[in-house]
Amino acid sequence: MRQTYDETTDPSFGAKHLPRVRAKMAEQGLDGMLVPHEDEHQNEYLPAANDRLAWVSGFTGSAGAGVVLKDKAAVFADGRYTVQVRAQVDAGQFEILDLVEGGVPAYLERAPKGAVIGYDPRLHSPDALAVLKRAAAKAGAELTPVAVNPVDQAWAEERPEQPMAPVVPHEDKYAGESSASKRARIGEAVAKAGADATVLTAPASIAWLFNIRGGDVIRTPLPLSQAVVKTDGTARLFLDPRKVTNALPAWLGDAVTLEAPEALDGALDALAGQKVLVDPGQSSAWYFDRLTDAGATVVRGMDPCTLPRAQKNPVEIEGTRQAHIRDGAALSRFLHWVDTVAQQTLPDEREVAETLERFREETGALKDLSFDTIAGAGPNGALPHYKPVTRTIRRIEKGSLLLVDGGGQYLDGTTDVTRTMAVGEPTADQRRMFTLVLKGHIAMATVRFPAGTTGHQLDALARLPLWMQGFDYDHGTGHGVGSYLGVHEGPQRIAKAINSQPLLTGMILSNEPGYYREGHWGIRIETLQVVTAPEPIPGGERPMHGFEQLTLAPLDQKLIDTALLTSDERAYVDAYHADVWAKVGPLLDGEAKAWLETACAAL
Repeated sequence: MRQTYDETTDPSFGAKHLPRVRAKMAEQGLDGMLVPHEDEHQNEYLPAANDRLAWVSGFTGSAGAGVVLKDKAAVFADGRYTVQVRAQVDAGQFEILDLVEGGVPAYLERAPKGAVIGYDPRLHSPDALAVLKRAAAKAGAELTPVAVNPVDQAWAEERPEQPMAPVVPHEDKYAGESSASKRARIGEAVAKAGADATVLTAPASIAWLFNIRGGDVIRTPLPLSQAVVKTDGTARLFLDPRKVTNALPAWLGDAVTLEAPEALDGALDALAGQKVLVDPGQSSAWYFDRLTDAGATVVRGMDPCTLPRAQKNPVEIEGTRQAHIRDGAALSRFLHWVDTVAQQTLPDEREVAETLERFREETGALKDLSFDTIAGAGPNGALPHYKPVTRTIRRIEKGSLLLVDGGGQYLDGTTDVTRTMAVGEPTADQRRMFTLVLKGHIAMATVRFPAGTTGHQLDALARLPLWMQGFDYDHGTGHGVGSYLGVHEGPQRIAKAINSQPLLTGMILSNEPGYYREGHWGIRIETLQVVTAPEPIPGGERPMHGFEQLTLAPLDQKLIDTALLTSDERAYVDAYHADVWAKVGPLLDGEAKAWLETACAAL
């Protein structure tokens, strides 16, 4: 099995590790040290060797931060991790604070006057750092860069090795465009931005641009690396030689020079006198400082690979369709198991997650999970980002709900789907809340919208049925998804937070409204969908984008209160289920196929 259920940290980490960090801080004359969750590549999911916040505090959430001062420390987490952070972190060692409400800047505004607080410039974006510096200045404190991170020094003895997964070609039959063609396009974009070259530090951009994949980051086929790309499409790719497979040099071609990471400093120096495009949201402050010191002019702008990567080409879209059909068969087998065997045996969350993983493995095409499966029974389902670990695992119970959120990495696409299922006979209240979530999900699935519309402008559609009854959920409605890349991909998203990125043809997003009753159960319905090209609507004046549904897995009809649905909403559910049956049914046989036919019957 790919997923593990063991805790990798415990609350004792604070008492054990803080004194060591403080000793190394003292050697550098520091009164404090910032410990962000992000690593040198601004990754969301981290290699074990880069998870500094987890080592210092015990907190393993995908968003967080820490500040260590001489006599106190704090850990910051957002609303998704409120329960998790209190279970993982020793509150006697760390003050536990909200990452969003005030966050680290508010904490620094209360720093001791005259304090010198260190930061590692490789771990902070320049824009985020500017906010932190202003906050510290308000307190009369100073943020200063460190050449050597005291956390790394304190951790040195037991720190895991950096990952060295082989980097392999990602064939054009999956990518849909050659690397040479992509590099020519990116070179033109760099020139258009008024630059002579761009420095790429986001592993997803490098994987996309060079049509390569790796395995340095858990659940995501990323190679940790950097690249410099010139306007003529030639490039220098900095990759540890131990990762370079035999096929790679020929695959990259003569226009790409493979170099060791140690050569990066010299490559940045060689950009002296040139204009260099760097993304302040993707690249750390170190690159900006290093290029400026080398005599280059930094041009701030979006990573030129970001939008082309997000707008999937026809080959990628067809690949993700096929991946979702294959994944849909695995999901249908799993949902059949939940609706039959599990109703009798009442398994625990680990068995639920392992069963789904087994069905995905049996496709013969699974390369990895796209993230650790969330299998939340009863109250655990009310934690949106719950992950089963030995300490928290519970059995499913009659009269409650089971929420399962999981996905697969396939060569032709990345999947991510959530289904909520009744265990035993659902209550009227459970059916009502599920149906309110479903109404919002349908609104987002069926919306038509003009060019220039952002996900921020659409978000309220998914929430409206809940809002009208006095409910809401505290996470985004949709995130971007890569093509055999990250399950979370920007710049597109659907959320309350303002986002200026319009939704463009070919972008893949999730549609996942939910409702969570703390201490009881949670509900989420998630499918992936791709933005379709603008088309005229009969009788209308302007062409409109829409969404094509990619995920193919039946909804639990026992949880649908049809009286709460309009005729159009019922028609949508019937049409969606007919599509599932038509595409997934042929891949099943026996009891699972008979079950799917019933599960997809008209309301």
